[in-house]
Amino acid sequence: MLNRVVLIGRLTKDPELRYTPNGIAVANFTLAVDRSYKNAQGERETDFIPCVVYRQLAELVTNYLAKGKLAAVDGRMQVRSYVGQDGQRRWVTEVVAEDVRFLSPKDGGGSPGSYSEPNEGVAYAHEISLEDDIPF
Repeated sequence: MLNRVVLIGRLTKDPELRYTPNGIAVANFTLAVDRSYKNAQGERETDFIPCVVYRQLAELVTNYLAKGKLAAVDGRMQVRSYVGQDGQRRWVTEVVAEDVRFLSPKDGGGSPGSYSEPNEGVAYAHEISLEDDIPF
């Protein structure tokens, strides 16, 4: 079986960082990804895809990405459910990012080929064991 997602898009707002009770960093952000075709009016439509990232990579995403920045996400699709305060079951579909590449030029006059891609010493989401306290 295969569950692989690769996206390139722009952040719709700054990532939101929080920590689980066990101290694991969790960041949420949404990518705006244009569709490859135009609709009947000749306009490109956009999908807004929620993403979640864990641990050190969550902190890096929060520190280096912001609204409007271009990013590539490699990860897996996840569907989960929970019961809301009103007793209704809610479903959430999101991409669990295992790798995030920062594709926008660095701030401060960086050239278009100059990227900020931290990838050394990064703890990726796939290192999380099922015993970790992750709030689903």
